[in-house]
Amino acid sequence: MPLLLTGRVFRRDLERERALALFAPLEGGAETRLLRRLRAAGYRTELTSARGLGDPEAFLLRLHGIRPPHLGHHCVGRDAAVGEVQLVMPQLGPALAATGPVVLWLLEGQVLSAAERSSLLALCQREPRLHMVVELGGSRSLRWTPLRDITSA
Repeated sequence: MPLLLTGRVFRRDLERERALALFAPLEGGAETRLLRRLRAAGYRTELTSARGLGDPEAFLLRLHGIRPPHLGHHCVGRDAAVGEVQLVMPQLGPALAATGPVVLWLLEGQVLSAAERSSLLALCQREPRLHMVVELGGSRSLRWTPLRDITSA
């Protein structure tokens, strides 16, 4: 239980590897404790789901456009068959504008392809303050491994 009390080993591994794959018990609680410990150590944390991420670099760092789903009762003749584009702010923009390290915690990371995981790794290498934790599934006990080991396998 000392691991969950301090989170020091997790934080040291995260600082060394920059991106970790996390396997947490399905009943939950362990990841929340780790998030609290990271915030107490001075990290800014962003929590999001990996579902619907699309292009990770564009979604996280650049101004990008999205199209709302067509629900069948709108007139699409005025804008085009695919609807109008809405511009969305990058998710990590405000966090990276401030000082200090940033942790992006991705839930449901098992839906990411190997190419998406490798682009997330490249993003961590380019942004020196960005660290990433990707939840890749359940386990009987809390464990983590470098994301590059999972991606290369």
